[in-house]
Amino acid sequence: MVVSMLFLLVGCNSKEASNKDAKDVTESISIKHEMGTTEVPTNAKKIVVLELSFVDALQGVGITPIGIADDNKTDMIEKLVGEKINYTSVGTREQPNLEVISSLQPDLIIADVQRHKNIYEDLQKIAPTIELKSRESTYTENIDSFKTIAKAVNKEAEAEKRLKEHDQKLAALKAELADEKGKSILTAVVRDTSFQGHTATSYDGELLENLGFEIAAKSNEAYVEINLEQLSTINPDILVLAQNEGKLVIDDWKSNPLWKNLNAVKENKVFVVDRDLWTRYRGVISSEAIGDDLVKQLKD
Repeated sequence: MVVSMLFLLVGCNSKEASNKDAKDVTESISIKHEMGTTEVPTNAKKIVVLELSFVDALQGVGITPIGIADDNKTDMIEKLVGEKINYTSVGTREQPNLEVISSLQPDLIIADVQRHKNIYEDLQKIAPTIELKSRESTYTENIDSFKTIAKAVNKEAEAEKRLKEHDQKLAALKAELADEKGKSILTAVVRDTSFQGHTATSYDGELLENLGFEIAAKSNEAYVEINLEQLSTINPDILVLAQNEGKLVIDDWKSNPLWKNLNAVKENKVFVVDRDLWTRYRGVISSEAIGDDLVKQLKD
């Protein structure tokens, strides 16, 4: 009889565990995103992200993804997160490796609608996938993506708390930058043959506007190509340059009187910054780091 009772208890426990596992697997939440609505497991633990801002978002709610499209640059992720983390590279953001993603057996994939729209169905065959705005998103759109991600991973309370801290941080940064209020600023990516200005509709443009600056370049497009004559007309008070390595288009500009007469040049307010931080990462944590970096640049 004792043996029978033991078997009965074991059977009940097994049934309860089985029911719990089934519940964990089948429970889901509907997440609206740029490609429609996806049913996402409420207990998603194994998450693959295909854009850097999604790493930032998950970090903001205390989650480390198991797979990241890191452009095969682990140091870039370490710099973003602030420490080494264990994850699997799933290739580049532009062309993530679907076989590697599949091998990770993820519960959830978070993709960028601009880069990954054409592979959405392929990703959905691997795991529930949500596609959000990241590349060329505005600051506001990035915050919206953060909220959606938090909902998808059942971390809305943590996200709400983090956003309150974020608002307080931006307010503190704005106060620190009060002496620069209303000054015109231009962020640009500088390459060997191009000078790409970030406008008021870009991610960093909107962020800097929230910090009290006037964005020098205006356009419905997030990024615009600018030549030296156009730069002279825009004539920003502050110039923030995210540069490539090697020869740059501005190397030839620096001997030109148009460059020398720029307000930013005359006031010694031309700053060379980390391109990863200023133009690639994006996110709650990264935007605070951009603000801190700008304060440092202006106060030094």
